[in-house]
Amino acid sequence: MSAANTVLENNGKVVLLDKSSFCGGNSTKATSGINGAETKTQKDKGINDTITLFTNDTLKGGAKKPELVKVLCGNSGADVDWLVEKFNLDLSLVARLGGHSAPRTHRGAERFPGMTITYALIQMVEKVAEKTDKARIITKARVTKLLTSGSSCVGCSYEKGGQVFSEMGPVILATGGFGADFTSNSLLAQYRPDLMHLPTTNGEHCTGDGIKMGEAIGAKSIDLEWVQVHPTGLVKPDDPDAKIKFLAAEALRGVGGLVLDANGKRFANELGRRDYVTGEMWKNKPPFRLCLNKAASAEIAWHCKHYTGRGVMKFYETGEALAKDMGVPVSVLEQTHKEHFEAAKKTEKDPDGGSFPAYPSGKSWDEASGKTGSGKKFYHNVIDGPAVKSEPFYVAIITPVIHYCMGGLEIDTDSACVGANGKAIPGLYAAGEVAGGVHGNNRLGGNSLLDCVVFGRVAGLAATKYMLGADCKPVSLKDLSGGGLTGEVTASKNAGGSYEDGMNKGAEGGKAKGGAAPAGKGGVKGYSMEEVAKHTSKTDCWVVVAGEVLDVTSFLSQHPGGELAILTFAGKDATEEFNMIHPPDVIPKYAPDAAIGVLGAGGGAAPAAAAGAPAATAAAAGEHGARDWKLANDNRNKRMGEYGRVPGPIGALVYMVIAFMKEVLFTIFGQKNFQFTNDRIGLTRSAMFMFIFIIIHAVGNLHVFLGPDDFNGYGYFYVRLYWTGFGFNANIVEEYILLAALLHVAVGLKRTWDISINYTIASGKLNLAISGITLLTFMSIHLFQFRFGDTQPFELCPPPYLINVATLLELRLNLFWVHDADCVKASVRDIYRMEFEVFQSLGWCLFYISAVAIFATHMCLGWQKAVPAPALEIPKRFHNKAIHIGYIMTAFIALVYVSFPLYTHVFPMSDGAITPEAPLPVPVAAAGQA
Repeated sequence: MSAANTVLENNGKVVLLDKSSFCGGNSTKATSGINGAETKTQKDKGINDTITLFTNDTLKGGAKKPELVKVLCGNSGADVDWLVEKFNLDLSLVARLGGHSAPRTHRGAERFPGMTITYALIQMVEKVAEKTDKARIITKARVTKLLTSGSSCVGCSYEKGGQVFSEMGPVILATGGFGADFTSNSLLAQYRPDLMHLPTTNGEHCTGDGIKMGEAIGAKSIDLEWVQVHPTGLVKPDDPDAKIKFLAAEALRGVGGLVLDANGKRFANELGRRDYVTGEMWKNKPPFRLCLNKAASAEIAWHCKHYTGRGVMKFYETGEALAKDMGVPVSVLEQTHKEHFEAAKKTEKDPDGGSFPAYPSGKSWDEASGKTGSGKKFYHNVIDGPAVKSEPFYVAIITPVIHYCMGGLEIDTDSACVGANGKAIPGLYAAGEVAGGVHGNNRLGGNSLLDCVVFGRVAGLAATKYMLGADCKPVSLKDLSGGGLTGEVTASKNAGGSYEDGMNKGAEGGKAKGGAAPAGKGGVKGYSMEEVAKHTSKTDCWVVVAGEVLDVTSFLSQHPGGELAILTFAGKDATEEFNMIHPPDVIPKYAPDAAIGVLGAGGGAAPAAAAGAPAATAAAAGEHGARDWKLANDNRNKRMGEYGRVPGPIGALVYMVIAFMKEVLFTIFGQKNFQFTNDRIGLTRSAMFMFIFIIIHAVGNLHVFLGPDDFNGYGYFYVRLYWTGFGFNANIVEEYILLAALLHVAVGLKRTWDISINYTIASGKLNLAISGITLLTFMSIHLFQFRFGDTQPFELCPPPYLINVATLLELRLNLFWVHDADCVKASVRDIYRMEFEVFQSLGWCLFYISAVAIFATHMCLGWQKAVPAPALEIPKRFHNKAIHIGYIMTAFIALVYVSFPLYTHVFPMSDGAITPEAPLPVPVAAAGQA
């Protein structure tokens, strides 16, 4: 259970601390299943599998520590059976995932297996907390420090509601990985900066807290550089750049889903290791599609229906329709499926033959994947080419996503954290993704939930023995929970009431009941679907579930699946999709104040969830005090997650300007800018400073329309500042611009090398790099032409004090020269004339206009990436507006710069006040024609 810490008190009681609103973390989103070898389900289905075979597959898949693999695989069958028998769970379906030599990944016919398993475990702990004093659950509690005595871990400190508390006893860390921490000091930035650009499937809670706290007291970390990139993150067509993505279960490929490139061709073994499939995607042309034919989608219909409802999968009535949408001939899809079909038939006849090396072993007949060295060996639900044209398909666009961190705190076979001396730290344990060394450099699908269950049980037993010694005795979950198993119909008393308070106050906590609102009494407000459909934004989000209207606006940030999971159904009836994933008591338990009415005329009693709101408010205040910290925290989150203190378009502009100017102030002299940590701050700050300069420079260049005195005087103004340049033939402004440009180029090239080097040009991922290098070439030419180019002398009367103060007082435009016959004349560079000379050539005009277009493109692409950066602190609600304001500003500046070459190409030069401009020489070709 990600984001959770378990503390076992010395009196034999358990305290579960979770920094989110409820327990479960990323495990609730697991979609493929849990692995188990030699399970009763496998035996019932006649599946021939062994612990030895599973162990070999896991070691071959990437694991490096045989002693940990032995525990993981050896306990797998018994622990899966334990879930089925003790919690009455449905794990009756068994599939083969990539890297497995036998079908061993168990899931149920309804709901995702992650939710099925974690919810069962959560409810069991809730029941124990209700019936006994053996367990307490404290949510929204962020553990900040592990407490030690000598070399032992004796407890932890945590923050809740602005206050700090402590719990004493051995600690089991179950805080998950760090796959959602994109900050500059994150473990991801430190160990895998090349992945910082990718989206993630992880919840926002995955920030590596447990790893950092463990290291702080001497725990040893291992394999932190091994971060698994999953090949099948689901792309939502109307929000393709979303940082958090839904995950396509690996089971979709297990039932026969094919991965196609933009041209409709297969290029990899769909059942290969995740790192292999991802690597092949980077070598080929996107967008990539995961395609399931009729038989494959029927076998996993629940998933397909769920993904389609969320808008991340699309149903096509025929392969012809799919081909049309892809922009490829249907014959291409027919040929792709024909080749796959023929390879399957050849394998069926001669499984040990073939022309290509297969994965995990042997030979393969599949040329598409065999050429990559990982030939396909197992086939399921294949169709021949001629069937494609009329075959229905479920199809999703997919992209690589950060999915799982194999590294973490090193553990031993008792799940105890290991110190620098190689010995276990007394009192500190880890289980799940926070524990490192279990999976090596690649985790096989289905081993994540198994890791949590196996090492969770191992850690619990070891910590109990450490604490109680000889007094450790077996206990009955049935007795502790009052006789009801979680999988049975009976739910915990706290379903519908105050979650946390109920957990910690025994049976009395169940007074606030939940459930559907009864009809027939006054008090319930009725809403039409037309009214619900008006509430579809992050700041005003309503959904309908089982006839109940829910305002889930304040719950968006707390949802473990991310905001997008709910916003997909904003203003809609989400009953069917909700029931696919959630047990019925989730809403009254975790969002008791969400219900605001019912569909229809209303008139029933007030919804139970709403009635329970006072209790929920009390719980939100925290069990340790009455301060309404939740309200204050929610208000701040709402400001930063939505509009901020200043609403509307004005607010977007205000926050954008504040962020812009703040970053400009810290352009160069920030410590992080001198460290190659792949941090985007140096890139963003330098870009913003240069953009400010470009605006000022554009305003200065407008003096070309006023004549040679104004334009040359503007240029001479910078020459008169050379004394600020510390002895160099430049002023401090030019030197600062040079530093900013060098910083921008250096960090930009480093990020391109780390992040985008694996992408093809067609992917669009290299657009910033290509446009940036083009601009760098242009700037070099521009500097040599205008900054260092030879010019004729021009007589000018410069003002005595850098600018013409009298002009300011008289509101006249000649800031950089004076009209005085007795002035002290200066001979300056005639860059005004140079401008006309250069742009007399149509070729140079077009060259400069093209460069301006490239600059505008580069600026817009960069601004689009910079706005959502946490460092800018622009409220999320303003991101879209701020991006478009930046586009408008860029377009305006671009038009200003385009005006200079066009004006000087079309119009003649003007005379100066003292030095008349001689006519430009007539081009030779033109003279001959004359």
